[in-house]
Amino acid sequence: MIERVFVEEGIKKVRLDEYFKRTLDRAGYGGMDIKRTPMGTQITVFVERPGIIIGRDGKRIREITEEVSARKELDNPQIDVQHVEVPELNAQLMASRLAKLIERGWHFRRAGRLTLHRIMDAGALGCEITISGKLTGARARTEKIVEGYIKHCGGSIDEIVKEGFAVAMKKAGVIGVKVRIVPPDAKIPDLFQLKIPEEEAKAEATAETNAEGEEVEAEEERAVEEEETGERGRRCRGA
Repeated sequence: MIERVFVEEGIKKVRLDEYFKRTLDRAGYGGMDIKRTPMGTQITVFVERPGIIIGRDGKRIREITEEVSARKELDNPQIDVQHVEVPELNAQLMASRLAKLIERGWHFRRAGRLTLHRIMDAGALGCEITISGKLTGARARTEKIVEGYIKHCGGSIDEIVKEGFAVAMKKAGVIGVKVRIVPPDAKIPDLFQLKIPEEEAKAEATAETNAEGEEVEAEEERAVEEEETGERGRRCRGA
C-alpha cells in the first residue's frame, strides 16, 4: 500500500509539472518545488520573468492557483513565484531553450554545443546534454555532449545534479532533450584537500615571507648598483 501512495504522489507531481510547462512557457519556466505544510501545500515555481505570472494586481497568479485547486490533487495549494537569478544554471530552463533552438531549425550538435558553452561560462562545475530521437536519419539515436565534472549515481546525485527535460517537435518526430548541471556551489562528495598542520602552515608562511623579503632586498641592491654604474659612466664621459 505504501508503494502505491508514493507512485500516486509522483504521478501528481508529473501532471502538475507538465501543466506548468504548458501554462508558464512564456515566462521561462524553470521547475518547481513542492512542500507539505500543516496549512496546505506550498508550491514554489521558478521562472525567468515573474511579472508575466503575477500579472496586474496578482490577477494571473490567482487564476493559476484556482486552476490548480480545481484539479483536486493537492490540499489547499499556495503558489509562490521565485525569480531565476542565473538562467544558464537552471537545467529545466536551458533544456527548454535548447529544444526551441532545435525546433527553429538549428543543427542539434551546434545548438547543444552553444548551450553547453553558455552553461559552463556561467560557472557550472559540469554539464551533460543528451539529445535523442531521429537526429540525422530514419533511425533514432542518442548524442551526448559532456564537459567538466558530472555524477551519474550515488546517494548525493539528487543534491548536486540539477536535471531538466524538454521535447522538440520536428516533422520527422519528437526529439528529447535532457540537461544535467552541477552548479558552482555544489558540495562534491569525492573532492578532498590535504589539511596541513598549523605548525607546518606557519613555517611555510614564514619561509614565503622571508623569500619575498630577500627578493625585495636583491632588487633594491641591483637598483643601487645600476645607479652607481650610471653615475660613474657619466663622470668618465665628463672627464
